[in-house]
Amino acid sequence: MKRIQLLSGLGSLVVMCAVMSCGKEKMAAPSAAAAGNFKTTQARSTTSAYWSYAQQTHNFIVGNILTSYNSYRGNTTTEANNAYEWYNTSQIYADAAMVLNGDSRYASYMNNTYSWMSHMWDFGSSIGGYFSAANLDGSGAGGDKYVDDCAVTALAYIDAYNVTTGATQANYLSSAEACANWMMNCGLWTSAYGGGFYQRTGTGAVKPTQTNGLAMQVFLKLYQLTGQTYYHDWAISIKNWLESAMYDSASGLYIWEIDANGVKQTAKFTYDNAIMVEADLLYSQIMGDNTYTTKAQNLGSAMNTTLWNGAHHVYIFNTTDLRVNPAWCVWGSQAMIRLYERDGNTAWLDYAQQNIDFINTNLRDATSSGYHTFCDLNGGSLDTRFEGVDQAWMEREQVLLSNYR
Repeated sequence: MKRIQLLSGLGSLVVMCAVMSCGKEKMAAPSAAAAGNFKTTQARSTTSAYWSYAQQTHNFIVGNILTSYNSYRGNTTTEANNAYEWYNTSQIYADAAMVLNGDSRYASYMNNTYSWMSHMWDFGSSIGGYFSAANLDGSGAGGDKYVDDCAVTALAYIDAYNVTTGATQANYLSSAEACANWMMNCGLWTSAYGGGFYQRTGTGAVKPTQTNGLAMQVFLKLYQLTGQTYYHDWAISIKNWLESAMYDSASGLYIWEIDANGVKQTAKFTYDNAIMVEADLLYSQIMGDNTYTTKAQNLGSAMNTTLWNGAHHVYIFNTTDLRVNPAWCVWGSQAMIRLYERDGNTAWLDYAQQNIDFINTNLRDATSSGYHTFCDLNGGSLDTRFEGVDQAWMEREQVLLSNYR
């Protein structure tokens, strides 16, 4: 998962037998209901403008990004013939949210792309793993393997698991576990700089907050679903490293990354911290530690102090780049929605809504209903590319908001 450039499977695809790196003792699974992991669909608000926007975004995706192979192109211009792992699985993530809101029409898109993802799996490796890129027909899969891409994929599969049944549901869970198995055994978690995952295979890799925060979410959710102690232990190890190595107590936010040479990059990104808000909320729910609800609330407040632009009512990309991007910046809305779902404070929803409203006003193309990829805070300097991942995240976040606004 790359910054700025934004570049960066399995069941009926391939159900992997997990070779776990930790013990195989099984505990009683935490209560799914107690953890808020419901498998029933919600009653969507068909009168919400945000539900309409989500549908319109999906229509743009089908008309411009979706291919005849059931993959999604990187964008409509420079990357029109390339498919990327996390772009495709972000679309599964978005469509799972639509199904959760009671519209089963989106299930076929979700399941068809899930099947296509088998082309990106490394069958030549004993632990598998997804390559980051492929041609639209699935041929030519290659490139580095990314822990954060893999984590987004696993999270999307878990959401899909929650809105399916029978063999399809079992396949999604097996695939999410195969992703986790690759993360545990790929060798990218090292003792350098006290622990943490390197972002990717290959030379010069860094250890970012986003990579580790997403992995923490995956292990928490899989522990919730399976009760396996190795998921529990991995989640705690990642949490401990993030708190010790990446948390900046002065700002109350998480820093960007540790470079390959050990130098800390201290810029604060909206989506890094949004990921950590959600990770803390999951930790609170699944581990039964309410202090992490408070940590998530404090982190959300710190986001709204440093990463929120009060003049334009939107989250900035990061503290050194004040532009706005649909995927990276709308992740802040997801964090705020999750905080509202936890404590009922409507102020969180106000931030979520105003952030989406800015993006709709300044980055949404009124003619096509697609989203451009970057603009300045005043709406200027518009980067007119239509990136597939931007469309997916705007579809997802608007359907989440439509439950409440």
